[in-house]
Amino acid sequence: MDRQRLRQQQPAPWRQRIRTGALLRVVAIAAVLCALPVLVAWAAAPELGAGSQDAVRPVGPQAAHILDLWRLTLAISSAVFVAILLAFLYAIWRAPRATAATPADLSVLQRDEPGPRRSVLGAIVVSTLLLFALIVASVLTDRALAALSLRVALHIEVTAHQWWWEARYDDQEPSRVFSVANELHIPVNRPVVMTLQADDVIHSFWVPNLAGKKDLIPGRTATLQLRADEPGSYRGQCAEFCGLQHAWMAMLVVAEPEERYQAWAEQQRAVAAEPANEAQRRGREVFLASTCVMCHTISGTLANARRAPDLTHLASRSMLAAGALPNTPDQLAQWIANPQQFKPGSNMPPLQLPQADLQSLVAYLSSLR
Repeated sequence: MDRQRLRQQQPAPWRQRIRTGALLRVVAIAAVLCALPVLVAWAAAPELGAGSQDAVRPVGPQAAHILDLWRLTLAISSAVFVAILLAFLYAIWRAPRATAATPADLSVLQRDEPGPRRSVLGAIVVSTLLLFALIVASVLTDRALAALSLRVALHIEVTAHQWWWEARYDDQEPSRVFSVANELHIPVNRPVVMTLQADDVIHSFWVPNLAGKKDLIPGRTATLQLRADEPGSYRGQCAEFCGLQHAWMAMLVVAEPEERYQAWAEQQRAVAAEPANEAQRRGREVFLASTCVMCHTISGTLANARRAPDLTHLASRSMLAAGALPNTPDQLAQWIANPQQFKPGSNMPPLQLPQADLQSLVAYLSSLR
């Protein structure tokens, strides 16, 4: 009778194996669920250089240094996680089994356990060394980021607004300075120094294929150095919550060979093209007679305001409203008629125009390349 009762109190070995196997299955499922979003994001990512926004596919030395630090951090963190998980499973495997009728064993509270103490002290020492290694790696990465050669660097002054980006290309000759909005062009294999500032609230400039994040704080000036080693279009994003339309504060950085960049820059320095037909001429009249001139600039005309994006070469850009819409005549007409429909809270009010005047205005703006 006593032997049968003892057999009932002690779980059979196959039950222990089932319990351990269930734990292993739970761990495996958790690992798959954690990795699934990364795999989906990787599969859905665009081709490198085709508007990609991916920190693990660097195209410049700054992003490559940051990726190396991330990989080291991931490797150390993964090794620590696996070690803790294995220790957890080993403790469960070796723990004595009990039932509701088994009395509690409190003798361990009075008994010295040198083995577990050594294990804890060893884990503390190893953790301290690993953290110190990460600190050293972080310092070395910071020094590597600051070591980028700035010879013949291109200087761009970037100002963040709610919710769009203004980029002013500096030059020794004031007549060659020009401004663009939301779409920056840079030459390949040439360093770029960006002076960053915010016009209203805190923003964060981030083009992950090219460099790390840099905060833009009102009243302060920050500097970001980067270089693109491969041509292509790389998407950036404000990485600091800055208000209602934070998600629609994107930018595009187009890296291209020096010759193409110089041709683009000369085009941006030119004044707006003259209207080529009656519809475009009527559109320019509508623009100059409306409230558009209170915020926007079109060089070569009387419109010279600085509170909104420069429209001198609007048609040369691929997107409207900092990535909210593609730059097509139909989307441009809808944006002008009711910006709040697409970007609630933006500073641009609806422009109520007769349909004929709206179409003429769109025809004129679509000719500004």
